[in-house]
Amino acid sequence: MKARKYSSFEEIEQDMKILQLQREIDEEKLKYAFQSTKEELYPTNLLGGFSGIAKKLALSFVTSKILKSFK
Repeated sequence: MKARKYSSFEEIEQDMKILQLQREIDEEKLKYAFQSTKEELYPTNLLGGFSGIAKKLALSFVTSKILKSFK
């Protein structure tokens, strides 16, 4: 960050408020990113949700039936 010369305490206070708000925004972004990552790593989300699990089970069942009919 570039060094700045201030001419009044109001300028310092204004910059301090801006930096504080930027810090709060960054904290909220970090919280959101952490929560999103945590939710994406749930086992149901990794498998495509409950509908994804049902589709995979149905597909494996149908595939096994088709393979058995060819034997």
